[in-house]
Amino acid sequence: MTTDFEFALSQMAENDRLVRNMNLTHLSDLSRAQTENFRAIWDTLSSERRCEIMNAMVAQAEADIHLNFHAILRRCMEDAEAEVRRLAVEGLWEDERPTLVQPLLGLLRDDRQPDVRAVAATSLGRFVLLGALGEINRDLSREIEDALRAAWLRSNETVDVRRRALESLAYSEDDDVQSFIENAYFDEDEAMRQSAVFAMGRTADPHWARYIAAELHSGSAPMRFEAAAAAGELRLSGAVKILVRLLDDPDSTVREAAALALGKIGGKEAQRALRAASQSEEDRLAEAAREALEELAFNSDEIEEAALMDFAPESGGPNADDDDADWEDELEPDEDDFDAFSTTDDDDDDWDDDEDNLRWVDEEYEETYEDDDEE
Repeated sequence: MTTDFEFALSQMAENDRLVRNMNLTHLSDLSRAQTENFRAIWDTLSSERRCEIMNAMVAQAEADIHLNFHAILRRCMEDAEAEVRRLAVEGLWEDERPTLVQPLLGLLRDDRQPDVRAVAATSLGRFVLLGALGEINRDLSREIEDALRAAWLRSNETVDVRRRALESLAYSEDDDVQSFIENAYFDEDEAMRQSAVFAMGRTADPHWARYIAAELHSGSAPMRFEAAAAAGELRLSGAVKILVRLLDDPDSTVREAAALALGKIGGKEAQRALRAASQSEEDRLAEAAREALEELAFNSDEIEEAALMDFAPESGGPNADDDDADWEDELEPDEDDFDAFSTTDDDDDDWDDDEDNLRWVDEEYEETYEDDDEE
């Protein structure tokens, strides 16, 4: 009796059968023996057929989180066709097993095709983050960063590979990465400058706030997109007013990025703007606004719970021995901790553009915060 897996292999081998009519779900979660059987059929297929199947497999995996083609995708990282190798790496975006690192490093160093080296550099970024979080071996983390740094510094390397290496290195805590980002920001290549702003958002460093603020006004839609995303990653509340205006940007991707950034930053003004945007007739913007509102609500719940646990006297927190402690004084940030661009929730602050200088104006105010749902 033919199993579902064997039937899927037989369909794959029929060159005249349309891939869209094939059920690739039976190639999910393969055993080692099944992977070898798949390989025997796969190697007989034309490069065009392999690319077509790989495209469909990656698309299905993105649409259905329960599908796991990792065994096949790892095998296809060695494929003779560069497009198959590229798609295989892209399809492994969820795989955080350290055993994936060496194959990725091999592609970054030795693959003949820039597109494959670039996607390998991007894929290694999540392992740099895992290293920064202490979740993988430090020696392995260092090896990854060294390989990405070598790709960035290669004089004959393509712009696309270098910029992807920079984006991945942004998670690193090494001091030289800041100089890499700054050099990229002033590069003559527009794509490299966009990657620099993307990297700024990944650093979690408010040092880059002014750069990002300037690019929110860029004449380039891709740059405004990157700046909006970076403002969200750094939680730049001083950018809220600009991001609200970008909800009406001529470019749809900028509008969506602005909505998502507002959801990360939060605050009353952001919430009001997102509620309005969630009713937009533009489906993608409305969906992005609703997603941002969900994140805003989730983060608010987390903050409230953390405050209750960490600061309530009965919790054993910092005020456990002082019933009369002033919680506002305990939580009040030091003004010296902030750069010219605030990263706190001061929604009523305003921007003042003075020729080439972007100036931050603080307005003191007192206001009682109430839950909008209770009003």
